[in-house]
Amino acid sequence: DAKPPLLVRLINFVLEKLTELTNRFSEQLPGGTKSLIVLVIVVVGSLLLLGYRLRPVRRGGVAEAMFASGQPLTARAHRDLAEQAAGRGAYAEAVRERLRAVVRTLEADGVLDSRPGRTAGEVVRDAGSAVPQLADALRRGTLVFDEIWYGGRVADAASYAVLVEVDRLVSARKPVPT
Repeated sequence: DAKPPLLVRLINFVLEKLTELTNRFSEQLPGGTKSLIVLVIVVVGSLLLLGYRLRPVRRGGVAEAMFASGQPLTARAHRDLAEQAAGRGAYAEAVRERLRAVVRTLEADGVLDSRPGRTAGEVVRDAGSAVPQLADALRRGTLVFDEIWYGGRVADAASYAVLVEVDRLVSARKPVPT
């Protein structure tokens, strides 16, 4: 009267149905079971590859916003963090911090309102509209930032130099009196 546990019976049932299905397909395919196995491997491999290629790019296992939560830093503090990161060869971090310095400078000058969650594209759109002579430089800087942080491009000293130049142009601009 002793029957296997329900879970074992369920597994056996599923395995029996899979065996029946495999036998039916292998009879219809040229090459039989070998062809079916190859087909399954190709399909599973393709799905895994597709999933790998479409996954979001992450740095340090966590997607990071342009500004981390917490106490806002000044443009000078972001520049210092950028220089420290560049000194360590952490150019992706240096690029991010230098763009943060640019945004803080634009906020301090009244070009941008201070708000969390602003994207690099919004920086170009809003600041570029308010100060057209900075639009191209901002576009270059945010493109480098996006390629590194979202496109998976490896950051280097040249990419950091682009952001340093953007920061220089933004900082050298005379703020509009309010």
